[in-house]
Amino acid sequence: MSSHQVLHDPDGLLDDVPLDRERHQLLVRAVLAVTDPAGLAPADCAQIALQLTGHARVVARDVERLAGQLPEHDGRRVFSEDVLEQARKRLGLPLEPTLRCAQGRARLVRDLYARLDRLNTPRPVPD
Repeated sequence: MSSHQVLHDPDGLLDDVPLDRERHQLLVRAVLAVTDPAGLAPADCAQIALQLTGHARVVARDVERLAGQLPEHDGRRVFSEDVLEQARKRLGLPLEPTLRCAQGRARLVRDLYARLDRLNTPRPVPD
């Protein structure tokens, strides 16, 4: 019997619970470092893809919230909206128990964090 439980939050009640960014970034790096498709068992790939999918959704909500606070024609907002549209498309793809799928979700998390970091970086004030 497993002692692990799968997080099920269909109503989004846990949206404001911060996830462990460092742990997920380590997972992203580890998955992207695998070069042999046989390097991870299909069940492991499926579990990793599922975990990264959930994390990507939370990071995407943070990106959307921060981008929504910017002026409508701000370049950071426009680019963030494009990144979010691409994320929605990628998250809409079915999960598969493959290394390719797990790596795709890892790249998505990496891309979303890059956008989130840009939104959290203050813009220099012109002199």
